[in-house]
Amino acid sequence: MLLSGSVFLCRKYDVMAKRRLIPKSRITDNVELDSVKRESSRDLGNNFDVLLQAQHCWDGLRPYREERSRNKRYTYGDQWSDMVEDGNGKMITEEKYIMEQGSIPLKNNLIRRLVRTVMGVYRGQSKEPTCTANDRDEQKLGETMSIALQCNWKANRMQEVNGRIFEEFLISGGAFEKETYDWRNDKMDCWSDMVSPNHIFFDGVMRDVRHWDVSLIGEIHDLTFERLCVSFARSPEDYKRFREIYNLAADRKFLSEYADRLAKSRLENIDFLSPYDTNLCRVIEVWRKEQKPRYRCHDYLNGDYYKDEVENLSNIEAENQARIEEGIAAGMDQDDIPLIEYDWFMDDYWYYRFLTPFGQCLMEGETPYKHRSHPYTIKLYPFIDGEIHSFVSDVIDQQRYVNRLITLNDFIIRASAKGALLIPEECIPENMTVEDFADEWARFNGVIVYTSGKTDKVPTQVANKSTNIGISEMLQMQMNLMEDVTGVTGALQGKPGYSGMSASLYNQQQQNASSSLLDLLESFSSFIIESSIKKVKNIQQFYDSKRVLNIVGQSANGVSEYDPEKINDVEFDLSIVESSNTPAYRMVANDFLMEIWKTGQISVEQLLENGNFPFADRLLQSIKSQREELENGNIPPGISPEVQQQVAQGANLQAVQQLQTAMR
Repeated sequence: MLLSGSVFLCRKYDVMAKRRLIPKSRITDNVELDSVKRESSRDLGNNFDVLLQAQHCWDGLRPYREERSRNKRYTYGDQWSDMVEDGNGKMITEEKYIMEQGSIPLKNNLIRRLVRTVMGVYRGQSKEPTCTANDRDEQKLGETMSIALQCNWKANRMQEVNGRIFEEFLISGGAFEKETYDWRNDKMDCWSDMVSPNHIFFDGVMRDVRHWDVSLIGEIHDLTFERLCVSFARSPEDYKRFREIYNLAADRKFLSEYADRLAKSRLENIDFLSPYDTNLCRVIEVWRKEQKPRYRCHDYLNGDYYKDEVENLSNIEAENQARIEEGIAAGMDQDDIPLIEYDWFMDDYWYYRFLTPFGQCLMEGETPYKHRSHPYTIKLYPFIDGEIHSFVSDVIDQQRYVNRLITLNDFIIRASAKGALLIPEECIPENMTVEDFADEWARFNGVIVYTSGKTDKVPTQVANKSTNIGISEMLQMQMNLMEDVTGVTGALQGKPGYSGMSASLYNQQQQNASSSLLDLLESFSSFIIESSIKKVKNIQQFYDSKRVLNIVGQSANGVSEYDPEKINDVEFDLSIVESSNTPAYRMVANDFLMEIWKTGQISVEQLLENGNFPFADRLLQSIKSQREELENGNIPPGISPEVQQQVAQGANLQAVQQLQTAMR
């Protein structure tokens, strides 16, 4: 399903109160104040208004999608597809224009090399999010939540997902991810999905670099009819209604129009209301902030702050009256009785809708998530004054100039090698035209028969030597400019230094090059933190039973028990730290444990339990089994006679200590 869970908004009370009449004017006022009810009361319904607003946001992002498409073309080698005028007022691609001039459009893709280098820097960080409880007394629960988060990361293959999102971040300047709770791979769990910039839309009035001021966000989905029914059909009537709406997609005999595209959809084929394939069902998911009157409540009895519906005011008053009666009966002063204080206010909240292109609503409701927000996480870079400038867009001009210089150099070389052919008219045989003569002249091992007695002139080919006009210097300058603009210098690319360069100087150059990418990497780290916060909230909300969490490849400290009763109400702070799964981290940890073990501060069991040794579990099990045999009076093979004699005398504790010393 695209969306799962239930919405719990109203606070329930056990106190039974009599229903009382509410004035009609008060009900009417609530309809005017509640944006969902107000829009629903119109003749056209709220769906068309929401659909038009979503389409307006989609159209506003068209320049961003076109710029992203151009950056992607340059990154993956299609660098001659920009439109130019051919001189006759007709717009053609640069590739076709160059070919019409008799030249070959050449390219040397330097952008792809830069992107791969920055991707290598990101992959080499090996970082992952960890949870820290705000209350230091609950730090053990923070470690448990960190293990739960890491287990979910492994289930979602987040290293690969984040790698592809970071590549998209370099190309388009935007990163988009969606956190949901759904049934996949035969289990219910929290899942992370990469969202394509061609499918997402949001309002263009944002100015906050954290994107906290977004008021509308959504995504277009192209689903098969079977997937649509699985996600939204809840009764036979729903199934019949879906067949009427998506009649072409429901007919499986209808041949797909784009079966040979291999899921490749060009930008011009993407439309807001209709899919590029008529066999698919277009569903438009819209999350919009709505407003309605509510009460902000403070319960002095248990210290809770919460929001409650206007319709539940009678329940609040009944609860306060019950407390007053109980307090007076107990002899308490009425001013000293803890009551529920409430204030009327206008609340804004996230409301979701799954709409068809015709305005029908497949599913709607208030956000079911504990974080009370939409499921999307977005990051736009650098977003100064709402502008987006990607890493790739900074070097497109240099890449274009490099391609022009390479093409120009190839044209000069070919012109110099070919030259011009001078043919006296009397040298052309009677049975040949000028074109036939030229074709035979250019052919390998060509033969031209002519009578030499008529004239002493022969065909002559004139060729000039190509002179150095500075193309090589200009080409090298543009390549150096690409490194200066991006900060991806030769040291970061792994190029060898000059002869006699010290290792410390080379490492310093690598560090300086990485510093120029620090802003880009840290911006993406903030995106990872924001998405991890929503994932942690989903884990706290939907993990409603105890489960044993185990991180494969780690020692016994990677196993923990998740108890929702203890951990679901704990507030965590997330940070990005170096992963403990890297070989360098494990080597440092093992060296530290070996040093304190040699000094006798820890036992061999503690060494094996906290270290990362490939044989730790098997050796630890062997030590425990030998200890049990010694405590039972059994002598395992390989024990010295002195230890055996002490065991026979009953000195079990000292024998165990000597056994540990022998094994060291």
